[in-house]
Amino acid sequence: MAASLKIFLGNSDESRPLRLGGRLDKYRLLKRMGEGGFATVYAARDMIVDRHVALKIPQLSDEEQGGSFEDLKREVRIMAKLDHPSILPLQDARFIDGHFVMVFPLGEETLEDRMTRRMARSTAIHYIVQMVSGLSYAHKQSILHRDIKPENFVLFSDQTIQLSDFGLARVERGAHEVSASGTLGYMAPEQAMGKPSYRSDVFSLGLVIYRMLAGETPEYPFDSFPGFNRLRRGISQELVSLIRKAIDPTPSKRFRDGVAMQNALSRIRFPLTDRSVVLRGTPENGSISARRVA
Repeated sequence: MAASLKIFLGNSDESRPLRLGGRLDKYRLLKRMGEGGFATVYAARDMIVDRHVALKIPQLSDEEQGGSFEDLKREVRIMAKLDHPSILPLQDARFIDGHFVMVFPLGEETLEDRMTRRMARSTAIHYIVQMVSGLSYAHKQSILHRDIKPENFVLFSDQTIQLSDFGLARVERGAHEVSASGTLGYMAPEQAMGKPSYRSDVFSLGLVIYRMLAGETPEYPFDSFPGFNRLRRGISQELVSLIRKAIDPTPSKRFRDGVAMQNALSRIRFPLTDRSVVLRGTPENGSISARRVA
């Protein structure tokens, strides 16, 4: 069951400057892992339980704190209700010394980092099964991610891969504000026009998978497929067709959501032409796995 999390708004605390080697409550900051316009991510050690964690610390200015804090609460509440092995779990979320801190398990690297090195086809299949499973689960919970890209998948030493960063996620209620939020290069055409849907998430994941196998991605208007011969190398025709369907520029021609995409994947027994990997399990019980054939 997902952890029950509480958010504490410290409106009287002044933010203390952060420095490597310093502490935020029980967390000692070890390394700055990444920094964007919205938040900084640190590697840290939980000094009580003696384990490494990742701390996401949003940058909240006084002028925008009200609106930004509402966005943070939405992100935290969405993540707190998600409990799946292919989604990065939120372990804690609260104000510490005037900083809002979100705590996650510390992975080894992102999928973006991993794709800078050669990846075996069997490894890619193992990741694809987990990525599709995580998206299917999120969609079952009525969650649109809206920012699926290689940087938002976190890898661990046991070949587990987990979907992270639900900062742009929304609960699907059938209507949305017109917003083109997302990452260029991985957004579906309709999402770029402010009309995201489950099919948009499917499109984004399809592009991530395409890049894993081909080394590059199609670009708008998505009428050509660079690296397609490389993508097909060693991949079954059934899996190639699944990827092509996921990235069709016409939303109605794609899988309607991650659940339908996972159902289609589960019907592919041998995703590689050499039959060295077999897919087992059923999406109904949330258990599809890729196993090497002895």
